[in-house]
Amino acid sequence: MSVSSHIEQLKKKHQALSDQVEELQRTPSASDVEIAELKKQKLRIKEEISRLEVAAE
Repeated sequence: MSVSSHIEQLKKKHQALSDQVEELQRTPSASDVEIAELKKQKLRIKEEISRLEVAAE
């Protein structure tokens, strides 16, 4: 898998997590712990995207 395709996959995963967080935040019974974990996953993915983009230059 090329770096650019890997970055695209990570961006799609990041967007899916964003959508999931937004959905949970609109749900009154959503767990704060679950939302926080998803946000941590999003942050890790964003950091990985940044790292790969810098390395690809």
